[in-house]
Amino acid sequence: MLTQKKHFVASSLWGLFAVCTAMPVSADDHRLNIVYILADDMGYGDISFYNSQSKIPTPALDSLAASGIVFTDAHSNSSVSTPTRYGTLTGRYAFRSRLKKSVLTGYSSSLIEPERETVASFLQAQGYQTACIGKWHLGLNWVKKDPLKPLYTGSEWDLEDTSNVDYQAKISGGPVDCGFEYSYILPASLDMSPYVYIENGLITSPVTSYAKDYREAGVRGAHYRHGDMADNFRHDECLSHFTQKSVDYILQASQSNQPYFLYCALTAPHSPWLLQPEFRGRSGAGVYGDFVCMVDDAVRRICDAVYKSGKASQTLIIFTTDNGAMWQPADINETKHYANGGWSGMKSDLWEGGHRVPLIASCPEIIPVGTISDALVSSTDLFATLADMLHVQIPHGVAGDSFSYWSELTKHRSVNKENATRESMIYHSDQGYFALRRGEWVLLDCKGSGGWTLPEDSVIQSPVMQLYNLKKDPAQQHNLVDQYPQIVEDMKKELEEIKLKPW
Repeated sequence: MLTQKKHFVASSLWGLFAVCTAMPVSADDHRLNIVYILADDMGYGDISFYNSQSKIPTPALDSLAASGIVFTDAHSNSSVSTPTRYGTLTGRYAFRSRLKKSVLTGYSSSLIEPERETVASFLQAQGYQTACIGKWHLGLNWVKKDPLKPLYTGSEWDLEDTSNVDYQAKISGGPVDCGFEYSYILPASLDMSPYVYIENGLITSPVTSYAKDYREAGVRGAHYRHGDMADNFRHDECLSHFTQKSVDYILQASQSNQPYFLYCALTAPHSPWLLQPEFRGRSGAGVYGDFVCMVDDAVRRICDAVYKSGKASQTLIIFTTDNGAMWQPADINETKHYANGGWSGMKSDLWEGGHRVPLIASCPEIIPVGTISDALVSSTDLFATLADMLHVQIPHGVAGDSFSYWSELTKHRSVNKENATRESMIYHSDQGYFALRRGEWVLLDCKGSGGWTLPEDSVIQSPVMQLYNLKKDPAQQHNLVDQYPQIVEDMKKELEEIKLKPW
């Protein structure tokens, strides 16, 4: 695991970063273009720059990492998708919203509250072009044909009748209502219907098809649920399609004198694990590893577009993921690949593997090449970081859980003093349990993993809380809750105080 802050000389960078210095830009040129790439269910240990023993070749991400800064103690604010996306865009923990556990589905109503300031609306007010391309998974306000009937029958996880959904009507509550001028999205995850592309609130093709439950024999992650599907939708083309849309947007937006913000939310390597033929067998981690290779290639295509736009030195590229990988002990035994980098647990958990994520940022002439930072960072911190970049003060009560890591990127002092230094953070699990991280200590308010690895009802005789020293015990094998009662008491108090914050 990478654990120290240091500098090194990158040995191999592709043309994007090799020639960017031809267009120098200083940290005083505040309005950088921003490309924020969010992968889906990809682990800390998948990228070979983070994990020298990774079974997956990731040359594009390795080059991106070598060209800028790599964070080793970055975390998603939740160990599952929807709440992390809410935290990323609003700068506030998702448990402050109506969603207290789990995730939304394809027909859920909008989670981001009306009039809530988002990163996109904030940047739009600063003169930015704003775009959202890819997986949304934050709810949409679908229109009913008959307002007196339910939107659908059956369970949201097992739909029966969706004939009351008006697929021709304009859909509200999505990216366009959250500060994005342009949007091209999938409603939820790639394994949840409806399987449609929505551009600026309108579905792009008639919904006359129906996908049956799909499961590829012998491949654990190659499955998706039944449901309505648009005529132009194919699961195995979705990642490439969104990548091309992102490339097109970068090239188009770069022609303007206005800076742009692209929130590019990839659909992979979340299930279904469906490969294009040229990626089969590229990794030593099975179909999942090959799918991660497709993600790496998507990053390559996006970075190439930034270079071709002629504005690479004026563009901040950030790559991260929404939570840890859905990688089980059986997968490790079969492949000897540690998708979550040796941290305990996986997606859904409060253990580190559920939320410790890669975070890479690159911008030539702004971010020192080859920096590794052990600063504590949350996915909620994007808002404050970009406000710092722009030298704009965040109004009190807006993005209250966001702290800036701009000084880590540039060594410049933060202008938002209240949000300048993160000393602690909250993590939230799929099952709604909380953890507080402070320094080398982490306190969990559950007996098990907080998620799917070790459910609460499977733990019989265990303390009701867990305390770990991550510096001495990164694998979280030794619960110290009984040995350090004062630390437990102090951290419980801080956790409750943060949970009660008014924003």
